[in-house]
Amino acid sequence: MSAVEINKDTWLKWFESMLLMRKFEEKTGQLYGQQKIRGFCHLYIGQEAVVAGAISAMQKGDSMITTYRDHAHALALGVSADSIMAEMYGKATGCSKGKGGSMHMFSKEHNFYGGHAIVGGQIPLGAGVAFAEKYKGTDNVNICYMGDGAVRQGALNETFNMAMLWKLPVVFVCENNGYAMGTSVQRTTNMTDIYKIGLGFDMPCAPVDGMDPVAVHNAMDEAIQRARKGEGPTFLEMRTYRYRGHSMSDPAKYRTKEELEDYKAKDPVEHARETILKEKYADQAWIEEVEAKVKAIVDQAVKFAEESPWPDASELYKDVYMQQDYPYVTD
Repeated sequence: MSAVEINKDTWLKWFESMLLMRKFEEKTGQLYGQQKIRGFCHLYIGQEAVVAGAISAMQKGDSMITTYRDHAHALALGVSADSIMAEMYGKATGCSKGKGGSMHMFSKEHNFYGGHAIVGGQIPLGAGVAFAEKYKGTDNVNICYMGDGAVRQGALNETFNMAMLWKLPVVFVCENNGYAMGTSVQRTTNMTDIYKIGLGFDMPCAPVDGMDPVAVHNAMDEAIQRARKGEGPTFLEMRTYRYRGHSMSDPAKYRTKEELEDYKAKDPVEHARETILKEKYADQAWIEEVEAKVKAIVDQAVKFAEESPWPDASELYKDVYMQQDYPYVTD
């Protein structure tokens, strides 16, 4: 059972949060098609419950680190839609000053440590953030996300071993959407029950229905509480699904229409909407009010990004880590 109660307010927050993620990503897809957003772009449509259910189990001070499919995580942590959209436009008002784009969101203020494009690169970094919290004596926990393709990186094994040895306050979350880019899990690993990787390190681990915010919340809450008590990490395999391709350039021809429709029948946004109405937590008028509010936020984010300035050329030389007297640089 969850130590953090799921109640009416939880469901209302889940619906509004997931609807914002969904509508923001749908608009992002449209803008990419219009070439307003350039470079690589990976949408989160379908996976919203994995983040919503985690946020409701976290406390102030906890942090997140994730992959390049990062827009929803930033939104859920409270990074403004304006600054996220501006970042994807490459504008100076973006959350990474327009230097990161879609794949490299970051906000120190909101304890969001990226947005990482190197597959699996964030896994040891998440453990590093957790080590820092333990070193400083806080009770903060890091939530470290990865995709199903990243679990086959060697850094995961090294990190899991160290995290268990030092009992680091980190929850490792595999967002298993079935396909590492365009290749199914079944074609890339003998261990299709990905969560079982944790067994080799005596790490508590479990599979979770990633389409259900309740299941996500309960699993995340248990893992977070364990980490907060100093009992170390947990590895959770969130079994979820993305309705769009791996990136905007992916036509997703490697899966069937029937498979897609099966998962759309479990849509987390619609599930939240139906639960709210069924349990009479709110009426249809409230639903429509939230829909209008979300639309206004997304429209304002686009307006903000469109009207924001481009970074000055001098920004090329800022936020770059370098040694002033590096001996091998010559004129």
